Amino acid sequence: MEFLFKRHLQNAKPVPLLDRITNLKDAEPSLAVLTEFQKEALREMVSRAYNHNPFYREKMKRAGIKPEDIKDLEDLPKLPFTSKDELRGKPWVLLAANKNDISFFNVSTGTTGGEEIYIMNTWRDYYLHEFSPGHPKLFNLKPGDICINALPYEMSSAGLAFHKVFMEVQEATVVPVGKGGAYSTPEKIIRVMRDLQPNVIITTPSYAITLAEAADAMSLDLSSLPLKKMWLTGEGCSPAFRARVEKIWGVTANFHYGSLECGVLGIECDFHSGYHIPLGHVILEIVDPETGEVLAPGEIGEIVATCLLRFDAPLIRYRTQDLGYIDPDPCRCGLVFPRFFLRGRLVDQITIRSIKFSPFYLEEFLMRQPEIGNWYQFVLKPGNNDILRIRVELAQGVEPTPELADKLASKIEFAVGIPCEFEFVTKLIRPGVKTVRVVYEEA
Repeated sequence: MEFLFKRHLQNAKPVPLLDRITNLKDAEPSLAVLTEFQKEALREMVSRAYNHNPFYREKMKRAGIKPEDIKDLEDLPKLPFTSKDELRGKPWVLLAANKNDISFFNVSTGTTGGEEIYIMNTWRDYYLHEFSPGHPKLFNLKPGDICINALPYEMSSAGLAFHKVFMEVQEATVVPVGKGGAYSTPEKIIRVMRDLQPNVIITTPSYAITLAEAADAMSLDLSSLPLKKMWLTGEGCSPAFRARVEKIWGVTANFHYGSLECGVLGIECDFHSGYHIPLGHVILEIVDPETGEVLAPGEIGEIVATCLLRFDAPLIRYRTQDLGYIDPDPCRCGLVFPRFFLRGRLVDQITIRSIKFSPFYLEEFLMRQPEIGNWYQFVLKPGNNDILRIRVELAQGVEPTPELADKLASKIEFAVGIPCEFEFVTKLIRPGVKTVRVVYEEA
C-alpha cells in the first residue's frame, strides 16, 4: 500500500496558502475571511501562472503586467482575458507543473463547436486543493445517503466531479449509473433505483424526463422512492421546466452551475433565488461582452471566472460565454455567499426580427402551457428569421388540431412579442447527449 501511494504522497502537500485556511472546511467562514482568502489566492495564482506557464507569462508581458502588480481583488481587471479559442486543440496550454504529475484529463462535450478543450488535473489540485476550503453547505448530504449519479462519466468532468464531492466531502454512497453509454440505459437505471431506494439523484433536466418516462413504462411510481433532493446540472433549464420535473418526481430540484474548464461556479439553495457563488473556489466578474468593461452588480453581461484552486493548471479571467448578473444582497437562506442569475448563453441566442432571445426565456413561457408536453425544439433557418417555429410533443391525451396550434401561437406571441407557429409531432428523439433545443433547417 505504501508503494502504491508513494508518488501521490510525495505530491500531497498543498500550497502554504491552503494550509492556513483548513478551518474553512468545517466552519462557516465569514465574508471577510473568504474575501481575504480570495486576495491571497489570486496573488498566489498569478505568480504561479507567470513563473510556471509560458501561455500566461506571454499574455501578461503583452499586457505589461507583472505578478507584483496584482495586490488586491480590484487589480484583477488589469489581467487579460482567457478565451475558449485560446484553449481549443491545445492539451498542455495551461500546464504549470511537471507533465509527469498530471493525473488525468477531461475533454469538452463539443456543444459549442470547434476543436476540443482539454482540462488537466494533478492529484493535489483535484483532491487536496479542491477540498481545502470546502464546499458551501448546500448539498446537505450525510453518510448513509444513496446518490444516483446520472451524469456522463466518459471524457466529461461532470460525473467524476460529483462522484468525488458526494463520496469524499459528503461521505455519502454514490451509484455511478452515468448517462447512456455501453451499460447504462434508462430502463436499467430505473431498475437500480427500484432496488437500491436512493434518496438523492443528480442528472440533467432533459434526462430527468427521460428517466421518468422509463419509470412510467415500467410501472414504477416515482413517489415510492424516498427521494429528498434532486440536483439538475449540465444543461440550461427554465424555472417552468424545473417545476415540471419537480412535479413528476415529487421532490425539490435545485440547479448547479459549472463547466469543464472552471469546475463549480454556482450552487442553488432551496429558495431557488439565484446561484450562490462558492467564494473559496472562484472569483466571478460580469463584463460587457463587447468592451470587456467590468459591470456593476445588477447589470447583465458575460460571466468571467478566475479559478482559485487550480495551481498546476491555472485559469485566469476565463470568458464563459454565459450571460448573467450578480446580486450581492443576502439570501433568505442565511448563507453569506453572494448570488448570480443566469440569463442564457451568448452563442445560443435566438434572433427573430433582429431581436435576440435566450432559448430558456422562451422555454419559460412554452412550459407554462399545459397542452404542451416535455419535449420541444425551436426551429430556425440560417440567417434572418421573421417567425419562430416551435416543434413540440403534446401532453398526454391532448389532440393536435389547427385550432390548438393557433391558440398556442397567439399565447406565446402575446407573451414574448414575436410571431410564432406550432408544429405538432408524435415523438422527438431522446438524445443521450446534451439536449439541443435550437435546430436549424435549410429553407
